[in-house]
Amino acid sequence: MKRPNEVYIPPQLGVRALRLVLGMSLVLFLFYLAGHYAAGLPFPAPDQLLDILVTVGLGVGLGVAFSWVWPLGPRPGVERLVRTLLLAIPAVGLGIGVQLLLQGRAPTQALYLIFAVAAWLGSGFIVRLPEPKEK
Repeated sequence: MKRPNEVYIPPQLGVRALRLVLGMSLVLFLFYLAGHYAAGLPFPAPDQLLDILVTVGLGVGLGVAFSWVWPLGPRPGVERLVRTLLLAIPAVGLGIGVQLLLQGRAPTQALYLIFAVAAWLGSGFIVRLPEPKEK
């Protein structure tokens, strides 16, 4: 009888996901701040920074939920490629919806891409363990 594959769920998954959200948001905040001083772009307003934080949080949440359904495979290969495509393509579409809800028809950031990257990074927390070799 074959056992179902076991998965590794890291301890304190919520705290790790929150760290990812805050870290990714901080990098994006600094990116937009550097763009203001280096390229003369408009200074990021607090509502824009809040939009980034919400987008990253929703994206990481989608990624973690997706990894519950389909955990990351133990080895690189076609399965990981298909899994990434099945996550990234709908995440871009959902990201466009999030961007329209948050910023309307005149966006100031590419929130849909931020959403997709956050979902992809958030989907790597739960990993399927390799099957034990039979003797």
